[in-house]
Amino acid sequence: MTGSDVRRAASAFEQMGFKQTVARLLDEVAALYESDRIPWVVGYSGGKDSTAALQLVWLALSALPKDRLTKPVHVISTDTLVENPIVALWVSKSLEKMEAAAKEQGLPLTAHRLTPEPENTFWVNLIGRGYPAPRPKFRWCTERLKILPSTRFISSVVQIHGEAILVLGSRKAESRKRALVMEKFERRRIREKLSPNGSLPNSFVYTPLEDWSNDDVWLFLMQVANPWGYRNKDLLTMYQGASADGECPLVVDTTTPSCGDSRFGCWVCTLVEKDKSMQAMIRNDEEKEWMLPLLDLRNELDPPNTPDADRLLRDFRRMSGAVQLFRGRPIPGPYKQEVRADWLRKVLRAQHYIREHGPAEVRDIELICREELEEIRRIWVVEKHEIEDHLPRIYEEVVGENYPGRSLDDNRIFGVDEMEALREACDGDELRYQLTRELLSVEKKYKSMLRRAGLFDAIDQAFHRHFYENEEDATERALSRHKAVEDAHERAFRGNDPMIQKVLDLPPADEAPTVTS
Repeated sequence: MTGSDVRRAASAFEQMGFKQTVARLLDEVAALYESDRIPWVVGYSGGKDSTAALQLVWLALSALPKDRLTKPVHVISTDTLVENPIVALWVSKSLEKMEAAAKEQGLPLTAHRLTPEPENTFWVNLIGRGYPAPRPKFRWCTERLKILPSTRFISSVVQIHGEAILVLGSRKAESRKRALVMEKFERRRIREKLSPNGSLPNSFVYTPLEDWSNDDVWLFLMQVANPWGYRNKDLLTMYQGASADGECPLVVDTTTPSCGDSRFGCWVCTLVEKDKSMQAMIRNDEEKEWMLPLLDLRNELDPPNTPDADRLLRDFRRMSGAVQLFRGRPIPGPYKQEVRADWLRKVLRAQHYIREHGPAEVRDIELICREELEEIRRIWVVEKHEIEDHLPRIYEEVVGENYPGRSLDDNRIFGVDEMEALREACDGDELRYQLTRELLSVEKKYKSMLRRAGLFDAIDQAFHRHFYENEEDATERALSRHKAVEDAHERAFRGNDPMIQKVLDLPPADEAPTVTS
């Protein structure tokens, strides 16, 4: 379903008219709220659909007598920490107003800003662990940044109350794929209007806007005042600024075309061809040119659509040190150490630029927070054995201030000069340097332990990761191992002798490692 198909979708207001349709839906929301004691969790992104859904819930609750407001309503907003800054600021202020208004109006509604755990954030995985920028075949970001924080919250509600009802602004008219998914769960409803949650047991999904068109949403938002005091016309303005043509007419009736194809999301997203909304914001408003470093950085993260686009940026080994081949060449692994360090510099530079040149409301922006920096530093030094501990120096070089994290000087094996001397002693052999460095790190880790269980395994793993001479040597060894397994299978199965297979402890032929050609 294309954008034009969405705009032409039939209006939910055609049969009964706008006022009567909305009144009937408010009665439905109120009746569903009072029908049981299961708490509600309303998903709120700050966009038009979630705003409209939350307004319906808020207005329905406001019409009920206070003694019938007997169960909690949690409004959750997941901040991936890499949201479009304009949208993130909008949502943050909205949540603050929401919390204050609910308290003033005596509603059992609380707002929650959810964020991923430090070990799951975008920059910790990309800069810390070296995960390549997300792509369709390695979409590692969605679950870590969006799904896990909300799942963790909803699960906690279910654990306390036994069940939960999730209220979403999902609409069938958004896309054909969305319509098919919603219709699938509709057929499995065990209660009217409540669909089972496909991923969380003991939770149900209520979608009050499921039959609304794009225009219906804007008509509702323009005709009905926001009950927690946020201006829906400002929301319209934000969409207008993010639309490709800069036009987003005020919706006054069902015949007025609306905007709304703009998609807000993570500014680092490389799963879309271009960040059209951010491009439009910058193009339509000179005062938003401070976002240019973000757009440039996002475009640098997104490799061209060629097989070897980022091969030079990535290690030829997987994170475990193993070498996997595709068409006779190693499949690239994580970003190299110097590349990860360079990504950190670029993020810090963009942050510093925005703080210097952005408007007052973004002068304290954190593109990467202290908790993330500390986790990246831990991964580099402890997990990757990069004992040079470059992060504080990079921070101080770019920001011009002392690194705010804790000192590791007491635990360092060598200083900067000693590590540079070690690199020179390895005479340009990077793998030998990495092996020596990791062995020093392992020895330091186990030196203070009363029991050194695991020491020899750690040393063995270090040699396993670094014993190659270079990428060519690793490729030859991987091809040799593959041929040896093939030859062993051929000898074992030539005589169809299961005893030989058992003695050789060979996997079945179809489970043997292969080299894709």
